[in-house]
Amino acid sequence: MTATTTALPARAEGVHPLLPQDGLAGTLVGRVWRAGSPGGPSVVLQRPDGVFDVSRHFATMSTLLETDDPASAVRSVTGELLCSVDALLDNSKAEGRDPALPWLLAPCDLQVVKAAGVTFASSLIERVIEEQARGDASRAQALRSQVLALIGDSLADIRPGSPQAQALKTLLQQKNLWSQYLEVGIGPDAEVFTKAPVLAAVGHGQDIGIRADSAWNNPEPEVVLAVNSRGVIVGAALGNDVNLRDIEGRSALLLGKAKDNNASCAIGPFIRLFDGPFGLDEVRRETVHLHVSGDDGFTLRGINTMAKISRDPVDLVAQTMACHQYPDGFMLFLGTLFAPTEDRDEPGSGFTHKLGDVVTIHSHWLGSLQNRVTHCETAPPWRFGLRALIGNLAERGLLQGTRL
Repeated sequence: MTATTTALPARAEGVHPLLPQDGLAGTLVGRVWRAGSPGGPSVVLQRPDGVFDVSRHFATMSTLLETDDPASAVRSVTGELLCSVDALLDNSKAEGRDPALPWLLAPCDLQVVKAAGVTFASSLIERVIEEQARGDASRAQALRSQVLALIGDSLADIRPGSPQAQALKTLLQQKNLWSQYLEVGIGPDAEVFTKAPVLAAVGHGQDIGIRADSAWNNPEPEVVLAVNSRGVIVGAALGNDVNLRDIEGRSALLLGKAKDNNASCAIGPFIRLFDGPFGLDEVRRETVHLHVSGDDGFTLRGINTMAKISRDPVDLVAQTMACHQYPDGFMLFLGTLFAPTEDRDEPGSGFTHKLGDVVTIHSHWLGSLQNRVTHCETAPPWRFGLRALIGNLAERGLLQGTRL
């Protein structure tokens, strides 16, 4: 069963399927787990001649992103050759991994992981439907028809906080259709929440988690900005903001239970730093492709087109920092246009994940992030926190002559 027929874009010959369309032309930095005694997380740069550990210069990814020009800073150091790029990418899948070789982690470390919600008109409509359905997927289709009949596509061209948005708000209130999701979707204030604790995100190849008590959930393919403590956007990655629609639909006050769970946040496969050919304008025009493949033969494809975002990335960063500081920087999910509505099993049931689903998120500039779905309760538990990181870096002598 195939939900749509949208295909992933073709890749240049000889380019590894996890890399961007232009291969290693950009400045691609990440984090890997190094084996050995002591092993641990290391900041790496991917070059055509291999993967280079640059942790002696930048003990953490946050340290690198705090430099005035991260792309130039990381290209100016030599580093230690670990392996070929293909070997790293091939060894990053959980199944068949050689623990003696490096594998990818989430590319962020000390950064807080934030997320902006309801930033696209289509996903906004789906949030309203979730709320009206009270998390019951079987009621969604009838409600979708009712909501679309009233709203249509009128949200797509409305600038949040504008007089036109206020007029629409008044109209919807008169029709008893106003929602807290519409408030953050077309109102002046964006929804920005904490997606995951520091160091809790998983990387490419690791399992992503849905709660065992969730019966209606989906992937959210997104662009994730890397932002330093000064509010400067220095790069971007791909992310999966796993969403439990039934839990959030019961009440928006359950957002934490719907969003922040073990293994429920994936970022990767690396951060592409802003340099000559790649910058914020490329992020604004990026198209993110999704492919879900299930053990039951079901496939789902979708697209998240950044050009259709309702709020500019710069505005979302500014709202994130309006009344808070992030001394170690932050990663910011920008939201998604994609909200699957196709039936997976019986008519009216909509889409939901099944265990074993393989989720691939791909874009032209940022490569591919792939994860397999399991339950949060059975995914590898998160054990490596800040105390463990600091102790590990100290044991490896990486805190001498550098700063975290």
